[in-house]
Amino acid sequence: AGVIRTYTTSAPLVPALHFLMAALGRTINFSNGKSVPVLGLGTWESKPGDMTAAVKNAVTAGYRHIDCAHLYGNEPEVGAAIAALIKDGTVTRDELFITSKEGGDLLPADSTGKKLYSDVDYVETWEAMEECVKLGLTRSIGVSNFNKKQLERVLKVAKVPIANNQIEVHPYLPQNKLIEFCKSKGITITAYSPLGSPERPWAKPGDPVLTEDPKVKTLAQKYKKSPAQILIRFQIDRGLIVIPKSANKSRIEENFQIWDFQLSPEDIKLLESLECNGRICSSSEASDHPYFPFHDEY
Repeated sequence: AGVIRTYTTSAPLVPALHFLMAALGRTINFSNGKSVPVLGLGTWESKPGDMTAAVKNAVTAGYRHIDCAHLYGNEPEVGAAIAALIKDGTVTRDELFITSKEGGDLLPADSTGKKLYSDVDYVETWEAMEECVKLGLTRSIGVSNFNKKQLERVLKVAKVPIANNQIEVHPYLPQNKLIEFCKSKGITITAYSPLGSPERPWAKPGDPVLTEDPKVKTLAQKYKKSPAQILIRFQIDRGLIVIPKSANKSRIEENFQIWDFQLSPEDIKLLESLECNGRICSSSEASDHPYFPFHDEY
């Protein structure tokens, strides 16, 4: 379905590392007190065979947050990389925050390949996820692509707080209203597609490229940073978690070099002014689903 459930797992950061990263503004806390690095490596749309090296390069560069999903088809590669890094002493499991998501890719399909929607209410799914917390299988749970109305339904029954809502966020879709609502409920936001997903398979000739936007490039020149670094910093300075995707070693390293500057409030507003309802990941194939999240304003 168009609504994806997020199932977030992590081991607690070791105390000394937690204190240092928090002091440097590199982590934020969920409402349950668990700490999460604000910059993570996204793994969506990575080619088969690329992810093991990408994760190794990311952790070596300093990343401690890896965002995954069953749908991406590369979790075994991510796991192999993490196991190797732990074995060779590069990192311990306690230093890593791993997010996994389960969504509509597991739904059955008819003879034409069309998904057969489940009649299980996502509120029931949430209650089952709460059992995972009680059983110690995960420490934090959240959602992805949920709108205000869907969040309110879960909040009415939730015994375990919604830790995070992972949504598409970038200057063409800054999501100010949804972010404001989530923050008012103690729900953190993870911004996916922060660079506008320029390599998305469904991109059409003539589609705007966020990293080529004149205002983004002007800010890149002003701060002596790349457009990608400006777009990543934009999310962090708004108090969000951000998960840029790359399998390229130099880009992975470049994307992590965003700790030595901050955008001014005026420049944050400038980027927000690029808003054009430019949703890239519309999941339009599921628009007939009763819980499709993008029909509402937010």
